[in-house]
Amino acid sequence: MSQIYFNVKEFGAIGDGVALDSPAMQRAIDAAANTRGGTVFVPAGNYVVGSIFLRDNITLHIDAGAVLLGSQNIADYPIVTMRWEGVTRPTHAPLIAGDGLRNIAVTGRGTIDGRGEMWWKLHRAKTLDAPRPRLISFANCTNVLIEGVTLLNSPAWTINPVRCENVTIDKVTINNPADSPNTDGVNPDSCRNVHVSNCHIDVGDDCVTIKSGIETEARELLVPCENITITNCTMVHGHGGVVIGSEMSGGVRNVVISNCIFVGTDRGIRLKSRRGRGGIVEDIRVTNVVMTDVLCPFTMNLYYHINARGNKYVSDKQPQAVTQDTPIFRRIHYSHITARNSQYAAAFLYGLPEAPIEDVSFDDVSIAMADDAASGEPDMADDIPAMQRAGFFARNVRRLRLRDVRIENQVGEAFDFANVEQA
Repeated sequence: MSQIYFNVKEFGAIGDGVALDSPAMQRAIDAAANTRGGTVFVPAGNYVVGSIFLRDNITLHIDAGAVLLGSQNIADYPIVTMRWEGVTRPTHAPLIAGDGLRNIAVTGRGTIDGRGEMWWKLHRAKTLDAPRPRLISFANCTNVLIEGVTLLNSPAWTINPVRCENVTIDKVTINNPADSPNTDGVNPDSCRNVHVSNCHIDVGDDCVTIKSGIETEARELLVPCENITITNCTMVHGHGGVVIGSEMSGGVRNVVISNCIFVGTDRGIRLKSRRGRGGIVEDIRVTNVVMTDVLCPFTMNLYYHINARGNKYVSDKQPQAVTQDTPIFRRIHYSHITARNSQYAAAFLYGLPEAPIEDVSFDDVSIAMADDAASGEPDMADDIPAMQRAGFFARNVRRLRLRDVRIENQVGEAFDFANVEQA
């Protein structure tokens, strides 16, 4: 056997869909690491696995015809400490995990099926002592590649790098049922230099969400998520196509979204935060996007409520003092975008009176509302009426620039502005 090539079957993996094969895979990974790295090869077969921990300089290659099946035994997912929903806490370990590593990859034409239904039921029943495992999550890693694989039925978020640098996610297919809870597709969290390309994402929550922790996280861990590109992707059914927030206390900056198609997502491009969260979202560019059957194509909401209802500090429409806990949205630009069969509103922008959304532009944007549009909230905020075929709604925005923006088939005014300064 080559020192750089490690077949999991030579380390005891069975691949019969019954035996627990993660111990054998871990032995192969550890053997590769002991020779300074290599490729751990998973040939065709059905492999039941619990959590697997990569090591430096390891490529886990899942060949065509190979399927990793998430174990249905909770004990196969040990408790580890990782960030989940913005704060570091004990959680069940991901199916494929790693912390503090360099030069790691998950590649191949095979499949990872998290078999998440068991976890979704436990979550709904509120019987879990710790958050569910993610499918793939790496923390504090450098040079990460996820390429070619198909990811199914994640117990929770599907791909979640945390405080990682130089992350490439390419040619990945993600399919989670539309009603599966919190099964986001790709969630980079406080990462730098992340490139998501050529992916198909069909999930039960947000397709791609850019995050950076919440205000209760340790201050030294609240680093920005920055230098992110998302291109040539199709996104289906999720709550949002590409979302920033609401966990963004560390800030989000330098994001380019291009050449994407959204079908049936609740929102298209969605930015969300609230008072108390802090953080700055800036320098975001979205171009060459086609949306179909999206409830609201564009939302930027600084009144986002977290639970069924917000509190008065979050929801108050009167100005509050500006502090480090005041979230900021600025320098956000949209161009060459088409949306058809939209439902609630063409756009929903709601800044804070003390911190308006600043420097926003829409250039060559065409939005057509559906004849049979449903009525509902364009985004989650208290004291916002349901909308149906509404136009471009904006409150508390400074330096808003509109060029060749067309809204068709709306009911009422095409542009409903209050406390909006147009450039």
